Amino acid sequence: MSRARKAVIPAAGLGTRFLPATKATPKEMLPIVDKPAIQYVVEEAAASGLLDILMVTGRNKRSLEDHFDRNHELVSTLLSKGDDQRLASVTASEDLATVHYVRQGAPLGLGHAVLCAADHVGGEPFAVLLGDDLIDPRDPLLPTLLDVQERLGGSVVALMRVPDADIGKYGSAAVDRDSDPDTPRVTDLVEKPAPGQAPSNLAVIGRYVLSPELFDVLRTTPPGRGGEIQLTDALRQQARGEAPGGPVHGVVFAGRRYDTGDRGEYLQAVVRLACEREDLGVDFRDWLHKFVAEGV
Repeated sequence: MSRARKAVIPAAGLGTRFLPATKATPKEMLPIVDKPAIQYVVEEAAASGLLDILMVTGRNKRSLEDHFDRNHELVSTLLSKGDDQRLASVTASEDLATVHYVRQGAPLGLGHAVLCAADHVGGEPFAVLLGDDLIDPRDPLLPTLLDVQERLGGSVVALMRVPDADIGKYGSAAVDRDSDPDTPRVTDLVEKPAPGQAPSNLAVIGRYVLSPELFDVLRTTPPGRGGEIQLTDALRQQARGEAPGGPVHGVVFAGRRYDTGDRGEYLQAVVRLACEREDLGVDFRDWLHKFVAEGV
């Protein structure tokens, strides 16, 4: 099998959970300390060798393109001031990868957003990284998915064990218990199962490496939960042997992950990453200890 070389990042969502902040600012541009959440995702793709990135956007997302484009005026100003530190932070996002853009014309679901990438991807396996999932760079996940897909073919999804009470927020995977527990064969998938209906507590999180045949599956997948075309529904057909491009394997992830689409977890990500910054961490941790001790 050829190794995936391209990444797709769906970024067309409205960000309603963060209103009013996202009324005029894309949720992907909300900062984690001083860097937009979307930059962490692009950095992850680039660090995994995926330097050809397609971002699927929508209305009011122009600032995403601006962020990864060169700002000549700002660069010139920082150069004239000799501000090398800020200059490096600005140019870092410009030099990560070659980023392309396509618009999802209507909010028809994640499956439809991925389908918008078909012409760009062509007939190769490809990675999908959801912008709301931030994987801690110290716990790399994407390289393992790429390796497994190259070795076993088909499609590969990232899985994470979650409390039973939370599985209804995710797609839930049934797996072959006789297969490798670290890279199990997925036999079925259920999108946001009702209480008591989940096949396991293995949740599908926002990292995938998919076979190109999935585009044909998505073209014939009817709207599912929420009236949207669900990526999980198309992968389910591959997992059950009902569509080409399978099998589907999982990679069970036990590292650090932040759901930056959830307000509480977004705040946790900001605090955790700020605490670990060399330039901010010491003073911020001292303040945080005092704040917690005061019981405010």
